[in-house]
Amino acid sequence: MARDDDTRVIGYFAYTPPMHAICDGDACVIAGSEAGMKRYVEAMVLGSLKGTRIKKTRFGEIMKGLELGAAYAFDEEAYNRFPVATDVILPISAD
Repeated sequence: MARDDDTRVIGYFAYTPPMHAICDGDACVIAGSEAGMKRYVEAMVLGSLKGTRIKKTRFGEIMKGLELGAAYAFDEEAYNRFPVATDVILPISAD
């Protein structure tokens, strides 16, 4: 993959400081839009965004996380931006 792909925004994740990512089970949730992430967080934490921050996440950051063993759950919009199916070969685990 080209270096430019590392900086391509894939979606948004949410966290509470210092850095506790909002997850669905073991997977860090990546939404395709900030509004989509807000809706997800509101549903997960019973309507309160207090203390939660939403940040863009880029292809290179996600790849680094995958290499370290992180799991991700993408919504359809973010998944369609993530070129795993055509450009990246990743081992698939059936844990």
